[in-house]
Amino acid sequence: MKIRIATRKSRLAIWQAEHVASLLRSHGADVELVPMTTAGDRHLETRLDKIGGKGLFIKELEVAMAERRADIAVHSMKDVPANMPVEFVIAAVLEREDSADVLVSNSYDSLDDLPQAARVGTSSIRRQTQILHTRPDLDVLSLRGNVDTRLKKLDDGEFDAIVLAAAGLKRLGLSDRITQRFRREDSLPAIGQGLIGIECRGDDTETIELLEQLDNPVSRIVLTAERAVGRHLNADCQTPVAAHARASNTRVFIDALVAAPGGRQILRDRDEGPDFDAEAVGERLAKRLIERGAQSLLAAWDPAGG
Repeated sequence: MKIRIATRKSRLAIWQAEHVASLLRSHGADVELVPMTTAGDRHLETRLDKIGGKGLFIKELEVAMAERRADIAVHSMKDVPANMPVEFVIAAVLEREDSADVLVSNSYDSLDDLPQAARVGTSSIRRQTQILHTRPDLDVLSLRGNVDTRLKKLDDGEFDAIVLAAAGLKRLGLSDRITQRFRREDSLPAIGQGLIGIECRGDDTETIELLEQLDNPVSRIVLTAERAVGRHLNADCQTPVAAHARASNTRVFIDALVAAPGGRQILRDRDEGPDFDAEAVGERLAKRLIERGAQSLLAAWDPAGG
C-alpha cells in the first residue's frame, strides 16, 4: 500500500513525518513524503492571531489530501483547531511525548531568576498570559519561527529567555537546551501539546484501517478530553485557553484554565470521570469554567494587547 505524507518543511515537522513513515513501513506500507510550505510558515514575522490562527499550518496539507496529492498529514495536535472540516478525521494519535512548557536561557536558571524587565520570547498567547500572571514585570515579546530559528534569536541576544514545548526539543535531540521544565501549576500546556496526530480523508477506509493500528488508546482519551474543553470554549489562537488531561485506572483527570488579557486574572478548574466518557468530562469542565465567568475573560481579550 502506497502512503503519501503531506508535511511542513521544518526540521521538527520532517522528524514527525519520518517517525510516522517508519511506523507505517513496519506495517508493510510504501511511504513517500510530500513536503510543502503553509501560510503559517510564509508569514513568520506576523502574529498568528493577525493572519488567521494556527489552522494556517494545516490548511494546505488538507487541500493536498482533498485533491488526492497526499493521503495523510502528520500534525502536532496543539496546532489543529478543535473544530475540523467534516471531511477529515484524526485516524491515529501516537504515544504522548513530554507535554510540558520549558524555559530556555543562556544566562538564567529559572523564570524566578530573570531580572526585572527581562525579555522573554514566545509565540503563544497562552504562555504569555501565564508568564505575566507570575511575573508581570517581565517584557514578554512575540517570537515566531521554527525551533532552530527561535533558538538562534536567543543565542544572538535578542531575548534573555524563550519558552518552548519540551516535546519539540526532545524530538530534535535538543534536551540539553532546556533550562527549566515548568510544572503544570506554573504553565498549563496547550491542548494536545506533545501529541502527534495523523489526519486523513474520512472516506479513505483503507488508510484509516492502516492508521488505526498506530492509535494509542491513552493518547486518544486525553486528547478527546482536552479538545472537548477547547471546542466548548471556542478556543483558537486568540484565546488564552489551556487544558491538560491524564488517564489512569479507567479514569481521566483534566485541568483547564482561561486567562484574562496580560494575565491579570486566571480562572482555573479541574474535573475527572470515566475514561470512556472523556469528551463529556472535558465538556463538563468547560461548562463550569463558563459558569465561573470564562466568557467575560475571553470577551475582554484584545489581540492587539497582551
